Amino acid sequence: MTRTDGYLLDNQQNEAGQRFDAFATLFDPTTFRHIERFGIGSGWRCWEVGAGGTSVVSWLAKKVGPTGRVIATDIDTSWAASAARPPVEVRVHDVGAEEPPGEGFDLVHARLVLVHVPDRERALRSMVKALRPGGRLLVEDADPALQPLLCPDEHGPEQQLANRLRNGFRSLLADRGADLAYGRKLPRLLREVGLSGVEADAYFPVTSPACAALESATIRQIRDQLVTAGLATHQDIDRHLANVASDSMDLATAPMISAWGRKR
Repeated sequence: MTRTDGYLLDNQQNEAGQRFDAFATLFDPTTFRHIERFGIGSGWRCWEVGAGGTSVVSWLAKKVGPTGRVIATDIDTSWAASAARPPVEVRVHDVGAEEPPGEGFDLVHARLVLVHVPDRERALRSMVKALRPGGRLLVEDADPALQPLLCPDEHGPEQQLANRLRNGFRSLLADRGADLAYGRKLPRLLREVGLSGVEADAYFPVTSPACAALESATIRQIRDQLVTAGLATHQDIDRHLANVASDSMDLATAPMISAWGRKR
């Protein structure tokens, strides 16, 4: 993530760990599939940008082995700190404002990070700069504007309330500078920074227990902001959390678009 007083979902809140766990369940298989295709192996040097939790960092460490190196960075490393043992190094770092923590990386990866970074262009160029020639960049980010609904099948009052709260969440993100249409731009942006062989795909879970866990943690984390902004009442939120807990709704996420390319 990037250092900004306006960041909505900071790592200091109790729900952050639950969100990281849900992200891991939902998105790790997609992330790992892409990185496996790059041929990751012993001795690789990797930079995990905006590490947040430990699931990707720990997986990379196993892949690169004792001769490799994984640098995990975030503006708040409290959740990633437990992974800080060789070959992993954890550093406090702002990808949108600071120089990269090294060069010559075989892989640079960021997931659900750049959409929140005010200076996304600088961050992206920093990540490319850090790659060795032939190194791979994988950027994965959400596109909430592409699919804005929590309940795509809005067939009752519970789903209508869910979608109203999701719209409030999107408003809070936009007010803090998030680009809600960023995911779809990634292929073009990777070409514009000079990468070759650019490809992209998207993953869009429509219903799963992890979607429900993510929604519950997110709403509890932003409850006060929703109420303060007049986007919901505490009664609305309590009712929605009860609906989510009832396991009676199909809850989706925004599509996560993965884009990758190679440094010339």
